[in-house]
Amino acid sequence: MAQNLQTMRDEHYEKMTKWPVSKLVITLGIPTTISMLVSNIYNMADTFFVSSLGNSASGAVGVVFGLMAIIQAFGFMFGHGAGSIIARKLGGRDEHSASVFATLSIAACLVVGALIGVLGLIFIEPLMKLLGSTDTILPYARGYGIYILIACPVTMTSFALNNILRYEGKAFFAMIGLTIGGFLNIIGDPIFIFVFDMGIEGAGLSTALSQLISFGILLSMFLRGKTQSKLSPKLLKENPKGIFLIMATGFPSLCRQGLGSISTMILNNLAGICGGDAAVAAMSIVNRIAFFIFAVGLGIGQGFQPVASFNYGAKIYSRVKKSFYFTFITGEILLGAFVIVGMLFSDHLIGLFRNDPAVIAIGTTSLKLQLGALFFHPLVICSNMLFQSIGENKKATFLSMLRSGILFIPIILILTKLFGLFGVQSAQAIADVLAFFVTAPMVFRFLRKLPADEIKS
Repeated sequence: MAQNLQTMRDEHYEKMTKWPVSKLVITLGIPTTISMLVSNIYNMADTFFVSSLGNSASGAVGVVFGLMAIIQAFGFMFGHGAGSIIARKLGGRDEHSASVFATLSIAACLVVGALIGVLGLIFIEPLMKLLGSTDTILPYARGYGIYILIACPVTMTSFALNNILRYEGKAFFAMIGLTIGGFLNIIGDPIFIFVFDMGIEGAGLSTALSQLISFGILLSMFLRGKTQSKLSPKLLKENPKGIFLIMATGFPSLCRQGLGSISTMILNNLAGICGGDAAVAAMSIVNRIAFFIFAVGLGIGQGFQPVASFNYGAKIYSRVKKSFYFTFITGEILLGAFVIVGMLFSDHLIGLFRNDPAVIAIGTTSLKLQLGALFFHPLVICSNMLFQSIGENKKATFLSMLRSGILFIPIILILTKLFGLFGVQSAQAIADVLAFFVTAPMVFRFLRKLPADEIKS
């Protein structure tokens, strides 16, 4: 048994350090991309089915999306933080330390998730108003948000489990958990909303149940010995201070997702002021569609992360460079194809979710602007993921704050004051373009300074 385990470990090391980087990134990226697309499809399914309940209900999905972004932010902080460390430990052939960090990450998710869930349920109405809910949207946002908060501990932990699996190079196992949960949510939405006549609460219940099932499947991969890192309560005592290293490494993800949530709050509030519920509904739909396309680039980028971490830990720096450039170019090609299609059918895409002239008019303009800016995304995504994966936490944190915080927030506040609703529609696109020009010199300078390999690949 021990010999078989060692053989499997050696084969995994060989795969991560010797396979052509193009083959490796694609092999790890395809399952992640599928997972991202399925996750976004079931998020869009919520928007699609709930839209039949009216503009206020559609707006509620956008409001609660901000809450889900907060939960995801913490899940990604613990998952990306632990995953990056685990991949580097495995690259250095230190499985025991990898298991310690995996256990710390999951325990932290359960505790923090439970805390957010309880506090959110106690203060649910102020929370929904803070997230951008108008008085007419509030009843819908509350009904939907209750179930999201109840499921918060397992949802947050699922994000962490998924990311640890990816960083270990087990993207296929991560895909299984997410896709099964996603398909069940798509099936559950119409059943709970219409058959059981639960309305928007049915969408929330369907999402919560699907997250619980995903959690069970992802956790089983660790319990069944499918991973190199192990989970055990006994390991919590070995290096409790390790949680601070996890948080420091994952802090860029918290900034990125957390600022995304804050930006969504600001966007919803300003959209409501400038255009009412129709504007909130339109921007909610636009964000879902844009993020669905963005998920393609993000999925390939997440296939790059374990390659970068593992080879950086193994001190094979040439493979870090090669994988970065391959991922960047591939992302440009894939996103470009999606953007062209999206540009041609922008109004039809908005109309699929809400056949309201005001929503379509507002959404079409914003969607075209955001799609145009997606051409600038791949470099920013890859750079952020590179720095986080190799432990360059300060650079990663700065870049993660750039798009949705440092640039977006002042831009939307200024443009909305100057141009009203058009400022809301155009702010994200402008922030994305500016982020590209800030990121490019930083990452190319870093890549040029990487040392020669210490171990020949």
